[in-house]
Amino acid sequence: MKPPNKGLFIALAIIGLWGLSLSIFLTLDVVRVSIALIPLGILWQTFLYTGLFITAHDAMHGAVCQAYPRVNNIIGIIAVRLYALFSYRKLLEKHWAHHRTPASDADPDFHDGEHSDFLAWYLRFMKEYLSWKQIIGMAAVFQIMEYVLGLPTLNLILFWVFPALLSTLQLFYFGTYLTHRTPEGGYDNPHHAQSNAYSTFWSFITCYHFGYHWEHHEYPYVPWWNLPEKRKVSEHSH
Repeated sequence: MKPPNKGLFIALAIIGLWGLSLSIFLTLDVVRVSIALIPLGILWQTFLYTGLFITAHDAMHGAVCQAYPRVNNIIGIIAVRLYALFSYRKLLEKHWAHHRTPASDADPDFHDGEHSDFLAWYLRFMKEYLSWKQIIGMAAVFQIMEYVLGLPTLNLILFWVFPALLSTLQLFYFGTYLTHRTPEGGYDNPHHAQSNAYSTFWSFITCYHFGYHWEHHEYPYVPWWNLPEKRKVSEHSH
């Protein structure tokens, strides 16, 4: 009998917390809530959306449930569908293309070589990953939640639409832009990646340790919650 899987427990906890939190926010009477608490709710849900994608990302590396690959992939499929109706298979192909050829013309996550500023790169990044099929699908889900389930439009915008969009900015800024932009003097490692210098706490808050990016590329099968340990090892070796 194989031992309980910590990664699976963490993944299910994030997905469960995201679902529970969203259900509470979508049925909240926002008129009766202090206006100051609304932005906090949006930020909290954004953080959980980011966790949803990081969970899917770990699944792409087989790190959610290493003992049972099929369970691992099912978790990944569920996470990306809940996030924004993504195709897990397509994301898997593109993500491993990124790992094979980071910060190059063949890297789907990288800029086009000219528009390397944040906004232009972000828009290219979103264009690469979002499809019209997804957008139409998300619009249909919105309509179902609004008119079939009777959920308030304002709640849907504040706690479903905004957090999902904000989390794409969070993931891109901390996990792609800061970590793969070309440093002065060029790259000094084959991963063309750099890590942030945040403490373990702020690394978790900003993007579930995704900013420890050199470590992620060096140890791609290590789950996000073990990256701080690898970071300490790499700091001591330099």
